Amino acid sequence: MIAVFFSTFVTSALKFLFLLAPFFAVTMFLALTRGQSAAEKSAIIRRACISALILGLALFFAGPLLFNAIGITLDSFRIGAGSLLFLTAISLVSDGTRNHATGLPEEDRDDVAVVPLAIPIIIGPATIGAILVYGAELNTVPEVAGGLLGLVASLAGLAGLLYLSGFLEKAMGKTGLHIMSKISGLILSAMAAEIVLTGVAGFVQSTGL
Repeated sequence: MIAVFFSTFVTSALKFLFLLAPFFAVTMFLALTRGQSAAEKSAIIRRACISALILGLALFFAGPLLFNAIGITLDSFRIGAGSLLFLTAISLVSDGTRNHATGLPEEDRDDVAVVPLAIPIIIGPATIGAILVYGAELNTVPEVAGGLLGLVASLAGLAGLLYLSGFLEKAMGKTGLHIMSKISGLILSAMAAEIVLTGVAGFVQSTGL
């Protein structure tokens, strides 16, 4: 059980961290908080990560209930979520950004922590689908515990990168962060392919094609 827990934790933490597109989040955080004090930035990071964690935990457990409610199979959702994640990966690889709007115009935002930082920058549409899939795939108690801790660890890691965003910008420059976003996109594309192929294999097996 301990081996299963540890293996699931490590795998989940890495998967969730890349799903959060950390270097894209760092780039957007720097742009959204330019000119703000360190205390204000710290408060934004805390609110954004707590909001993302609450949403992530809800999605982690919502998969089976959602699939049963709307009458679709996990394999079908794998194909759809994997395809959406692949589009996000292509966007990251091509221009270093996710293929969605970042929220309201600057003058209409009262607080950037929840919208657009937590949603949809940290947890975007493709991330939502992937979390639903990964949560539904875990069945045993050690797997669920490892997956939950992996989700928490990934958001803690992202929070750490956001706290170090100023240092990262100085050390890597905007170009370096852009390149890291592209590399993250490559890894996401492989994850998306695995999700889709697993869904296709499961669908073929269940239908006897």
